[in-house]
Amino acid sequence: MTQWVEDPAGGRERGPAALARAWVEVLVRPRRFFERGVAPGDQAPGLVFAMTVVLVEETTRFALVPDAVPTLGGRPALSALFGLALAVLFVAPAVLHLTAALQTVLLMTVVPERAGISETVQTIAYATAPCVFAGVPSPTLRAVLTAYGAVLFVVGLRTVHGTDYVRATLAGALPAALVFGYAFRGFAALQELVVWRASEVCFRIPELGAEVCVALG
Repeated sequence: MTQWVEDPAGGRERGPAALARAWVEVLVRPRRFFERGVAPGDQAPGLVFAMTVVLVEETTRFALVPDAVPTLGGRPALSALFGLALAVLFVAPAVLHLTAALQTVLLMTVVPERAGISETVQTIAYATAPCVFAGVPSPTLRAVLTAYGAVLFVVGLRTVHGTDYVRATLAGALPAALVFGYAFRGFAALQELVVWRASEVCFRIPELGAEVCVALG
């Protein structure tokens, strides 16, 4: 269950300014952030953070990507609002908590002494910080953002659960793939950047129209 702790020991402050500070801190000083900004039982600020990231990302995608908005009865504005509400209020919290549950099970196999599921929820939530810009229609940018989010996630697991990077990477690989590869479409972006053909592999920068191919065999 998500808890709102009024005076968390070491947790996050509340409000828009605190959200902005958390976003900057986790991007610039992730180890320090995860050491000081994640508190037991205080999931609500992390949940709000992740929902805000999804709100900005999906709003940007709906505004800039053609046909991104689901169609409901020929009412584009209503369809966009419904899509945003569904993504922010239902999909984001569900994915966050289900992924945290999966991550907890995976951590049990490699990290016997670890923090609780609440801290795992917060770690996933704050690691999504780079993906606030993932709605921009640029596969190169999205690939970089989702890759950095995955890195932040591993750093968070290592710091919050007191383990090493090898165990954090092993335990976090599948959840990171689900969140950053599928939910934020990092894998789809990578498919646009790296194209495998029968006799060659091509590396592309679609925004610049550039492509370099390397022959195989």
